Amino acid sequence: MAIDIRFAPLLLKLFDTAVAAAKAETALPPHLPNPGTAGRIILLAAGKAAGAMLQVAETHYLETLGLPADRLVGLGVTRHGYARPTRHLELIEAGHPVPDAAGVSATLRCLDLAASAHSDDHVVVLLSGGASANWIAPAAGISLADKQDLTRQMLRSGATIREINCIRKHLSRIKGGRLARAVPDGVQLTTLAISDVPQDDPAVIGSGPTVGDPTTLADARAACAQHGITLSRAIAAALNNPGNETPTPEDPIFARAVYRLVARPGLSLDRAADVARAAGYDVHLLGDSLEGEARDRASEHAAMARHLTENGRKAVLLSGGELTVTIRGDGTGGPNQEYALALAIALDGKPGIAAVAGDTDGTDGGKGEATDPAGAMIDPQTLARARAMGLDAAAFLARNDSTGFFRRLGDLLTPGPTYTNVNDFRAVIVDKP
Repeated sequence: MAIDIRFAPLLLKLFDTAVAAAKAETALPPHLPNPGTAGRIILLAAGKAAGAMLQVAETHYLETLGLPADRLVGLGVTRHGYARPTRHLELIEAGHPVPDAAGVSATLRCLDLAASAHSDDHVVVLLSGGASANWIAPAAGISLADKQDLTRQMLRSGATIREINCIRKHLSRIKGGRLARAVPDGVQLTTLAISDVPQDDPAVIGSGPTVGDPTTLADARAACAQHGITLSRAIAAALNNPGNETPTPEDPIFARAVYRLVARPGLSLDRAADVARAAGYDVHLLGDSLEGEARDRASEHAAMARHLTENGRKAVLLSGGELTVTIRGDGTGGPNQEYALALAIALDGKPGIAAVAGDTDGTDGGKGEATDPAGAMIDPQTLARARAMGLDAAAFLARNDSTGFFRRLGDLLTPGPTYTNVNDFRAVIVDKP
């Protein structure tokens, strides 16, 4: 990495601190329900943190509490490359962000496990970002190919995660409260979630499989129309089928459901803020739920950073949320890398300003591989180094090829899978030139 040694250690420490605050090892155990004296604990896990959450829960019940192995059953589904070793429970890797057949098979098994619960059992759902792709059970009449094509379109459209998950919920047999519906009456249901969405909305995290859905089929159709998403005949029919309406928050099936957040973006930002203050910086928290086009937010943050440095301020701007990219070019990248590239262009080498932008799950856009970069870092010399190599930053941005740009510079952020996910993390350091 070629980032100035003056900035790199603090930028990396801020990112690592944010990730550590959301690790299942510390966040999950205090919230795991007591197994009682009878019945089974049925663990159903999905998302990028599913491997770590299932591993931690298994250790808690079997080793810490000494629960007999025959009282612990379950199944986890996580992204390819995000598995963690378990000794009793099965963990399956499946497609993300585009779903695959492994996800379909595992999801149907999870629904069967939920439906098998008896009155003295306790169904415990371990949910994290990525569950929307990992738990894939298309509604009647929809093929996996239909869902894959739709997913690719949604990811390129610039739609927000709230809009994407609204569409997903109305085309699924598990999302939008339907997992809760599968659990028999009288069975305890607890969801423990790591939030990766703006406002930590349970109806959006993992597409809300255990909570009521305030959105409607009409909302899903409107989102598709707004973002120019072409619907297959089967998808269009499903979005016009009243039978695919989701249960509302008022549905009595949710009266018995408990939902707890065990980690959230706001806590990760707070921990990073502590580190920045300890290093002698003022902290400006811009929010943990930022949305919008990555390049637009970058321009706004560049203006804030310029203002601070011109007034002699030493500060760190911290923000989270999930930015979007409307893809118009043929390059490779993700919202965090595009943000970093647009920020570098907007700052134009302004002295004293450096930044990191990364997805806390360890991957940002890319080709769906666990080895994809998480984001990128910039400093005042980013554009000068690029020009010296014959690279036109604006041309790379126009092609949505932020990965290509930062790979050439050696400034990609590549932590690998973090086994958690509290969405994007951005830190802009403003120091004296």
